[in-house]
Amino acid sequence: MTMNFDFYMNDITTQARSEMEASGYEQLQTPEQVEEAFNRSGTTLVMVNSVCGCAGGIARPAAAHAVHYDKRPDHLVTVFAGQDKEATAQARMHFGEDHIPSSPSFALLKDGKLVSEVGRFEIEGHDPMSVVVNLQSQFEEHCEEL
Repeated sequence: MTMNFDFYMNDITTQARSEMEASGYEQLQTPEQVEEAFNRSGTTLVMVNSVCGCAGGIARPAAAHAVHYDKRPDHLVTVFAGQDKEATAQARMHFGEDHIPSSPSFALLKDGKLVSEVGRFEIEGHDPMSVVVNLQSQFEEHCEEL
């Protein structure tokens, strides 16, 4: 039996994208879309998506649940590392020189400037609720009640 890897990856990425969209996140697939989204005023949560197990089992569920909080970002966006390479690179340029690229990860921007990050090391090996609590503590500090 032969398995086509491209078909397999397309299924995984389609599912991962739909999970984020169902949670209210806007897909940014081009550098131009990244620039437009990052130029919005207010707070923006960026989820750097991935096909790895910790993205599917921890980060995407945390992204979905963290936004059910009194204080939350004005905008929810996602880039897909390894899939939308140019958009992901453009997003990471905004995260600063000290940013260590990792996926999955989260970045919280305020008026286009990075104010906090949750890296892969704070996701992988943790349970989804600890990531939710981490994100919501950042929302508490940097976001307004909606």
